[in-house]
Amino acid sequence: MAGPDYDTEIKQLQATMRTIEQVLDIGAMHKEIADLAEQVAAPDLWDDQSNATRVTGRLSDLQGQVDRFAALESRIEDLGILAELGQEEGDADSLAEAERELGKIKAAVEGLEVRTLLNGEYDAREALVTIRAGAGGVDAADFAEMLLRMYTRWAEQHSYPVEVFDTSYAEEAGLKSATFAVHGAYTYGTLSVEAGTHRLVRISPFDNQGRRQTSFAAVEVVPVLEQTDEIDVPDEEIRVDVYRSGGPGGQSVNTTDSAVRLTHIPTGTVVSCQNEKSQLQNKASAMVVLKAKLLALKKAEEKAHLDGLRGDVQASWGDQMRNYVLNPYQVVKDLRTTYESGNPSAVFDGDLDGFLEAGIRWRRGSEKADEN
Repeated sequence: MAGPDYDTEIKQLQATMRTIEQVLDIGAMHKEIADLAEQVAAPDLWDDQSNATRVTGRLSDLQGQVDRFAALESRIEDLGILAELGQEEGDADSLAEAERELGKIKAAVEGLEVRTLLNGEYDAREALVTIRAGAGGVDAADFAEMLLRMYTRWAEQHSYPVEVFDTSYAEEAGLKSATFAVHGAYTYGTLSVEAGTHRLVRISPFDNQGRRQTSFAAVEVVPVLEQTDEIDVPDEEIRVDVYRSGGPGGQSVNTTDSAVRLTHIPTGTVVSCQNEKSQLQNKASAMVVLKAKLLALKKAEEKAHLDGLRGDVQASWGDQMRNYVLNPYQVVKDLRTTYESGNPSAVFDGDLDGFLEAGIRWRRGSEKADEN
């Protein structure tokens, strides 16, 4: 069987890389990196810690993107050399290695190409994710905890720090809800396609008769606010409740009324934070979450499509966007994109990139269809 036409394949890859370079504006990235590097070198940088964190984080993200682009360009060039040498010398091992590398490079270029589709108003932001157990009792609570681990593992694999704001534990097992931030540029644009109802089908570990159970969980994804965002929340519109943290905890976590619940009275939006040791820290963290949700709500109302930003989902029959089936067969399938994986264990261990890329392409296609 004839091998790949490397000249054609490499030219196609190089053409795609030129398009990506233009869309990402790599030249502008280099200029911004130089400017940020000067700011980082300033001796008074850390006098303003929030600005210093923003500057260093942006510099790290931009440098990572530029390095990733440059590394792919280098791999494509090396592939051409390897394929040429293998063909000239009739070296089967070199050609086999070149074919494997070609497949890997194609996947990497496709992943980078998906990044160019994240051009929405808030896509570059960090993500604030809330998971809620839906219909299904204790199985749903356990499913919610499985999803929390899934997203945490995905973030770890991409070196995105995760900050948990609130975890509300169910009585028997699992979680009623959890709210956490995934820190990293474009994590909102990437994870926003996860918003919706997720459905799990399996033999319930909590059913002593070993019956198959169906359970649901809702995932909500909103962008984290930046200082430039205008969202004013008057004190008189907020009710503050303090209470003792529940669930597993270390010293001082469960012994004082340090947990905080904020209720935005006009909209009925409620957020909680109990993972810090002090009431003040929890209140500050809860306010970050509340403002992010209120901004998402405001923008969604302005555009009249609440589902697009906030995800108005019921976490029950009829509105699921992804199925996780563990019995009688094993498959995870997205009902919007039809993308699927036959390895649920890997998916629950954070192998989500295929679903995310398919979701981003599907969303872009839907947006184009709406424009026409």
